[in-house]
Amino acid sequence: MTEPTFPSEIKRALIFWIVTGILAVSCKSLNPTASLPLPTVPSTKSSLNIPLEIPFSTLTAVANRETPTLIFRQRGMDLGNGLVGDFDFSRNGKIQLRALDQQRLEVVFPLKIQGEVGLKPGGIRNLLQSRVPINQSLAPVFVINPQLQSNWYLGISEFELLDLGGKMALSVLGIELDLSPLVRQEIRRFAKQELTSKPNLLALKPLMESVWNQMGKPMIVEVEGKKTGLSIRPDSVKLREYFQPNKGLHLDLGFQGQVQVHPAKALPSRASPLPTISANTDASNQIELQLPLEFTYLELDALIQKSFGGQSIPMNKTYRFNATQFRTQAYGDRLGITVAFTALSSKGGELIGELFLVGQPVYDPATQVLRVDNLDFVMKSGSAKAMLGTMIKKGKIHRQLSQRMKMPLGETIGESLKGLQGRLSLQTSVANLSIQGLQIVPLGFYPTATGLAIPLKATATTAIQWK
Repeated sequence: MTEPTFPSEIKRALIFWIVTGILAVSCKSLNPTASLPLPTVPSTKSSLNIPLEIPFSTLTAVANRETPTLIFRQRGMDLGNGLVGDFDFSRNGKIQLRALDQQRLEVVFPLKIQGEVGLKPGGIRNLLQSRVPINQSLAPVFVINPQLQSNWYLGISEFELLDLGGKMALSVLGIELDLSPLVRQEIRRFAKQELTSKPNLLALKPLMESVWNQMGKPMIVEVEGKKTGLSIRPDSVKLREYFQPNKGLHLDLGFQGQVQVHPAKALPSRASPLPTISANTDASNQIELQLPLEFTYLELDALIQKSFGGQSIPMNKTYRFNATQFRTQAYGDRLGITVAFTALSSKGGELIGELFLVGQPVYDPATQVLRVDNLDFVMKSGSAKAMLGTMIKKGKIHRQLSQRMKMPLGETIGESLKGLQGRLSLQTSVANLSIQGLQIVPLGFYPTATGLAIPLKATATTAIQWK
């Protein structure tokens, strides 16, 4: 599967965010040598909540596919009147399901009983060797209350046989026998011994893990050639389930986890283990993934140099402003950028100096345009002539930088996580899950002691097509 990459527009937009810093400050307050407290980078969390409406047609198909043909065998069953029987109880046709209320499920289970009946050993049994074959069909109707345990096992807390769905009678040696009470007894015995007494009846965790191993597999994201490994450590899995009469089974499946960063060469090979299940009270349909990205200051310097190095901004009819080198640093909760420049005159003059820049990036999700507000700077060093020229032409430089630092992202922002969209889309034997309305926005910019953290938030909804 293709891993997520970022289009060139996204790369340039990220560089613009980097260049302009976090918050605007006034020209008078800028002090490149100031030591300010660094911000706390928020932990990146991911969550999803998927409402699932599983129709009874799907549940019935799964029940018939997963239920074995042979249910159980009974040997030497005492039928009374000196008779014994050997029987096989097998599924005989399509199982039917119907919800009585939100918790209880009515099941019609076509049943075939095959075997033979004969006399007990001893006495006349030694003279009469023949046995009477049995091959009868019934359609028992019973009610169960299935419950999903916190340990990912399915159990049946209640079982009630409502109707045997027929009568089992036969004639042996002139004796008319009604075996229906014995069949009821055997069904109830089997249910008590094999169903209601086993809370860990069916292990669902392997099925969920097969899905999670696809959705939660660690991935590589790449921005401007920098590869970063991401994985999700699940903190909780929440579930609420109930039946809807005449519709099916409703599930509200919730998930919360922490996004972890790994070196690209040390990416874990598999998804983190799933925790136990807890109760869910959320019925929304939403996926929210927060993805941590971080650049060292050396990497920032190289990115900015690659994007802006060699660009020339006109100061007036005579001078053009040329940035030659960039050095980034933390400036409290803002990013400071020292820009070495030369201003070349068409008449042969040259001004040399350094600027210290800060600014406020603003992203408008409605228009999908990134702009820079309140861009400001001060001279950090340089000749008096360079400082005077910069102060005089400050407005010109400000307007030119602001005009250049706008980026219409358009549809490309939704394409930046195509690999992630493919990862979250699932195709199973029961249903296909797809992602709709994927959007990505920056959550903020956080200078650290070693670089700049830029967490991103991706949101989407899900659509399910049942088979």
